[in-house]
Amino acid sequence: MQCAFCEYEGPRPEVHAHLTDTHVEEVHTWQTEGSGRRYFELACPDCDDSFRHQVKPRSRDPNFLDEYAREIRIVAFDQFLYHRQIEHEEESKSG
Repeated sequence: MQCAFCEYEGPRPEVHAHLTDTHVEEVHTWQTEGSGRRYFELACPDCDDSFRHQVKPRSRDPNFLDEYAREIRIVAFDQFLYHRQIEHEEESKSG
């Protein structure tokens, strides 16, 4: 499987880890002022799709998005890789 943002290539689990730790800037997070709901969004570089989902809060801690940024990216990139496999027929190599 090839990384959508650079030339890195490897099995799906390795690409997933690479995306999570290298392409941090691709996952955008924010919290709405009124409701305090938290969201993440990741845009596919190959099409017009983007993935915006509410982060299920565990607390009202204002630092939640910062403290759990890596875990949020893990979820976002996992959904993104499924999208690439289904919509862009990205083949997974032995993983």
